[in-house]
Amino acid sequence: MIPSAPTATAWLLLAAPSSGYTLPPRILRPRATTTTRASSFFRNRPSDRFYRRIDETTDVHDVPLDSFSAETSSSSSSLSPQSAAPSSELSPQPVIETPTLSKILSYTFPAIGVWLCSPVLSMIDTAAVGLLSGTAQQAALNPAVSVTDYGALVVAFMYTATTNLIAAAQQHDKSTPDDPRTTTTLLTGLKLAVFVGTAFGILLSASASLSIKTLIGNDSLDPAVLDAALRYVRIRSLGMPAALVIGTAQSACLGMRDVKSPLYVLLAAALINFVGDVLLVGNGNVWLGGAAGVAWATVFSQYGALFMFWRWLTAAPKQNEKKKEEEKEEKVSSDDDGRVVNVTEGILELTGSSERGEWRRRQFRKFLLSPKASDKDSPITQSTRRNDKPAPKSRGFLANKLHLKEFIRPTNLDVPTAKEYLPFVIPVTTTSVGRISGYIAMSHVASSTLGTFDMAAHQIIFSIFCCLTPIVDGLSQVAQSFVPGVFEHKIKSKERAVALAQTVANFRKCGVAFGAVLVSLVACIPLISRYFTTDAMVLHRVNGAIPGVGLFLVVNGLMCAGEGSLLGQKDLRFLRNMYAIFFFTVPAYMLRLKRRSLLGIQEVSIGTMWAAFSTYNVIRTCIWHLRLAQLQRRTERGVVSVA
Repeated sequence: MIPSAPTATAWLLLAAPSSGYTLPPRILRPRATTTTRASSFFRNRPSDRFYRRIDETTDVHDVPLDSFSAETSSSSSSLSPQSAAPSSELSPQPVIETPTLSKILSYTFPAIGVWLCSPVLSMIDTAAVGLLSGTAQQAALNPAVSVTDYGALVVAFMYTATTNLIAAAQQHDKSTPDDPRTTTTLLTGLKLAVFVGTAFGILLSASASLSIKTLIGNDSLDPAVLDAALRYVRIRSLGMPAALVIGTAQSACLGMRDVKSPLYVLLAAALINFVGDVLLVGNGNVWLGGAAGVAWATVFSQYGALFMFWRWLTAAPKQNEKKKEEEKEEKVSSDDDGRVVNVTEGILELTGSSERGEWRRRQFRKFLLSPKASDKDSPITQSTRRNDKPAPKSRGFLANKLHLKEFIRPTNLDVPTAKEYLPFVIPVTTTSVGRISGYIAMSHVASSTLGTFDMAAHQIIFSIFCCLTPIVDGLSQVAQSFVPGVFEHKIKSKERAVALAQTVANFRKCGVAFGAVLVSLVACIPLISRYFTTDAMVLHRVNGAIPGVGLFLVVNGLMCAGEGSLLGQKDLRFLRNMYAIFFFTVPAYMLRLKRRSLLGIQEVSIGTMWAAFSTYNVIRTCIWHLRLAQLQRRTERGVVSVA
């Protein structure tokens, strides 16, 4: 196997004698036709052509090592396969990458951890209140958490917009040092998060009473439950600025394809929340214990996570700083050293048969057969990819770029970048509200019709449910990352249609596998629920909802795989229209159950509600995949019409 010219040249520089040599009268300097020669060389790669090029070069002179290194860098750039201009008849067609099952899973598992953080915190709160403060305080969490978490969907556009804009900025900054556009977008997003979070927190606190009473739907609820719910919402509103900044920073990390970094911060926040629950929930003060206690614990964890995210983004790793200093010192040493290297002697030793060059030839053959020869991260192969700059990691990305005084100053907001968030407001908010309308309707029926025991049971089952659904929510997000790469391929060829079908099929397989895992976890709910409450009546109602929850989750993997694939193909109008229909039909059916229960026509429990809700998810899953089949047929017809 013969290496490319840049690889061989760089290796020779590394392998050349370190002292006492001067350049001979013949040294490699490409002629004006080097690009054409390089194109022919990389197409054919005969070994004699590689050695013949050495003798065809001209312009004799002696140069020091630093001059030769700069010249070799320029030559390497011109001789690299990426920059060589092959003839049009031999130019290869772009390869359409189809994500394999292993690749999908490798991206999905870290995303699951990010999605799990918020529901895990809610589940910790529910368990702590039920065990330490009683059923009434636990029942108050049902409407209070619904108002807080579902109300936050009004500002969820910040997260979707940040992920999309950061990803676009990364593409724009691919060949630009210091990532100026990514930096501006991230700073603008964080500043907007502070302003939007503050405004939303004020609005949430002011409308807490009206929102809870509207959700409950009657005035006969225990006043202790209502007061506890009001305190919870008003305390949680204090943490909304931090919550928006955390969500925006997390979305920025996902836009950088850095899924693991947010896990460290969010896991630390979960630990703070757990400690706060243990210390505060059992307190007898109504503003410090019970539902108010878990609200304070959540707020403390949010601001703790905010501080940690700030440190994560602004503090560069010490190891990287040390590495940069060492590289800088090596560069200075290389620049100051006036040594010259006899490159021709090294080439003759490498290509000849002398005893003196035997060791060098053996080492070169060993290198060519080693994985380093094809390692994309090796220093040698990096010289052939000078324009392919890897995406930066989030840790230390804003080092020396983010300062507190400038950050909190409103006049520093980049208005043109801030306006890029506006197109996301209405579509994302409409879709989010339509998606959770069924959850709101179930909370309303449980709060207004079923009584305290069912409210507490619904809060337990819903907390467990919210910890299970992120397992497949991450799959939907990964689908939105991979499907566009196939769908937006410029050439509508048969290969594109086949790759798109294979990609969707792989996500379906993953969805089925995740559905099986979820059902096995649902079977454990009777064992888990006893850690949330000791009330036998509440536990009995929890067990009654398990069949409905299991039916919902067994198809939920397929539903998320289908929805993510539709979003990846930008079928936004169809999704918007379907969720507009679901926004009215699902709550209408839940309200019908409420009316029949109040009239005594039907005995309604949370098991009845979850059975109806699971039926809705089965219908939704079927619609998504029928639509995908329709889009696939349309894609295949487009190939036929082009042909």
